[in-house]
Amino acid sequence: MKPIAGWLGMAAMSVVISSCAAQAKDKVSADQHIEALIAEMTLEEKVGQLTQYSDVGDTTGPLPDDETQRQKMDMVRSGTVGSMLNVIGLDDIRTIQEYAVEESRLGIPVIFGFDVVHGYRTSFPLPLAEAASWDLAMMEETARIAAREAAADGLHWTFAPMADISRDARWGRVMEGAGEDPYLGSEIAVARVRGFQGEDLSAPDTIVSTVKHFAAYGFAEAGRDYNTVDIGTVTLFNIVLPPFKAAIERADARTVMNAFNVLNGIPATGDAYLQRDILKDEWGFDGFIISDWGSGVEMIDHGFAADGEEAAKLAILAGSDMDMESNVYAQHLAGLVERGEVPESLVDDAVRRVLRVKAELGLFDDPYRYIDEARAEQVLLAPEHLDAARRMAERSVVLLKNEPSLLPLKQGERIALIGALAGDKDTPLGNWRGMAEAHSAVSVVEGFEAAGLDFVYEKGADLEIGDAGFANPVVVNTDDRSGFDAAVEAARTADKVVIVLGEDARQSGEGRSRTRLDFPGVQQELLEAVHAANENVILVVMSGRPLVLNWADENVPSIVQAWHLGSESGHALTNVLTGAYNPSGKLPMSFPRSVGQLPLYYNHLSTGRPDEIPEVFWSHYIDEENSPLYPFGHGLSYTDFDYSGLSVAADGSEVAVSLTVTNTGEVAGEDVVQLYIHDRAASVARPVRELKGFQKIALAPGEAREVAFTLGPDELGFYNGRGEFLVEAGLIDLYVGGSSAASLTQQIDYQPRPASE
Repeated sequence: MKPIAGWLGMAAMSVVISSCAAQAKDKVSADQHIEALIAEMTLEEKVGQLTQYSDVGDTTGPLPDDETQRQKMDMVRSGTVGSMLNVIGLDDIRTIQEYAVEESRLGIPVIFGFDVVHGYRTSFPLPLAEAASWDLAMMEETARIAAREAAADGLHWTFAPMADISRDARWGRVMEGAGEDPYLGSEIAVARVRGFQGEDLSAPDTIVSTVKHFAAYGFAEAGRDYNTVDIGTVTLFNIVLPPFKAAIERADARTVMNAFNVLNGIPATGDAYLQRDILKDEWGFDGFIISDWGSGVEMIDHGFAADGEEAAKLAILAGSDMDMESNVYAQHLAGLVERGEVPESLVDDAVRRVLRVKAELGLFDDPYRYIDEARAEQVLLAPEHLDAARRMAERSVVLLKNEPSLLPLKQGERIALIGALAGDKDTPLGNWRGMAEAHSAVSVVEGFEAAGLDFVYEKGADLEIGDAGFANPVVVNTDDRSGFDAAVEAARTADKVVIVLGEDARQSGEGRSRTRLDFPGVQQELLEAVHAANENVILVVMSGRPLVLNWADENVPSIVQAWHLGSESGHALTNVLTGAYNPSGKLPMSFPRSVGQLPLYYNHLSTGRPDEIPEVFWSHYIDEENSPLYPFGHGLSYTDFDYSGLSVAADGSEVAVSLTVTNTGEVAGEDVVQLYIHDRAASVARPVRELKGFQKIALAPGEAREVAFTLGPDELGFYNGRGEFLVEAGLIDLYVGGSSAASLTQQIDYQPRPASE
């Protein structure tokens, strides 16, 4: 058998070598084609490749009356627009591509982008909700499905994932990210990029990903969107940058979006240190950087650029390759080059990067390869996609509290289902919903009906007056309590009450910062009135961010964090509430007791006065606890898990960690085993705890399993304020458990080997 096995191995190796050789040949050919194009291009055509505009209107009919839109179409025809965003529909995409390829001088195809954030037509849970699943394989799968649907509708490129770490729930865009932890955020960024881009970017069911926002957008002061960012370099290198670095080095993200904010007084779009020194030089990023919407021209309002011309100069010198919708490159870049203020070599480098990504997508081989009506009809909202949406939604739900065990619901119980959000078919779609059809989500009412539960539904009170839409503020109901009496009566005659409260879809997201994180409008009054009638209340919280749930935690037996769960929300929530799916979600952000605690995060530094003493002279509030209401990593199950037998063994630079996890309850369940470290003393003060590993495991009742981790220099090292990565010897505490409050611990004396060994 050995000769056959050896022959098969040699044959397989031959195939791999041949494939690699073919890929290398294709790359050389593509590079040669790109260089030939650049040599042929006029300066205006080069600038055009660095210009992105939004949808020009109905391209299949008469040209738009608006003169600006007419000019955009003329620029496409002249080959001076390299990319467009928000163009939806195969007919429009085909028409614009025909203008670019068949009417422009060089026929360079346009790359079409769109915000595919948590699904395209099939809506998945918000990214923050998906992060609560801690299920990397599922997150990669939902990104893969989103890419498949978007590509079937002719799109090439998504402006996702958002890799911003944020510690402030006031910031509305926490819904788009993975929460407060750089380790979890890095793993999720890698999974999502791999999902969007697939194994072969030239396949017609993949799309280019964009890791955004580079950098530190999630640290906007006071959680106010677009606000100033002012952080130290230790935070920059250890907290902000790791998810971006991981997405580029481990998943080969092909584009990066810079940010609206200033960092150290410099707008990100004009920051050469971030974009050239770190991203392109140190990390070797060879894709391209796109500005955020209008961020080039916004450098004028920042007080960094005097006018549009200077904004264009600062942006291109800093390494921002493509200008999204601010028009500064189109208007000023050619003139800057002609006057010698910008080297043409910088423009060529940016163009080369853009053309490389277009080549990787296969657009030079076939610019219409993504346009396939039959594929779109087959793929969009496919049954298997909706099934994945339900599975992802189930895994994203976090059981915050269940004392006494009101959940799961049981057949035969009379249930009062209360709350406008319980009947809402739009809010579960969340913000940044792609092309999901409005009011298309399965509501909780519909989920209960499908499950055959014995329930009565009462709205109680409206949350929103009218329909805000994407760009407008939500008008909250603050005085209509006309449905309270019916809701209270329904609660009084029920065995259990399920009340669904929270935020409308448009109360989280871009431009949706909040100073109060309670239930908007009259919802808290409704909760208290219903609880007074029946204490057996199960509170289901729909929101795009952590809310302040103090009253509920003190008074309500069971609390479920349901986020905005997407297309299959109602079915998924019903399955969790009835126990058809045992909840397994864990919080990716700490839940505050008060807005005054924000920013709040588990991996904080100690202070010089961390311990409680009788006097007031220690680090604390006089009117609130320091701790969160629910810590990072928290999440309950309908079963119980026991952690035991922690073993830690150091072998040079690596540390082997193992423990036994046992399901001590009566039903099967999943748990996320979390490993944290604390470096006792280092040349840079280290956080009190840092997540450095996790595994999601499923256990039958009574089943025990050994879980193992390996920690090495990558996990045990850190960056100093100069961006140097250090691995130091010393005492390290390890903690293992089901949340960041894990208590099973051991200490090691870590002695890494020198690099030469």
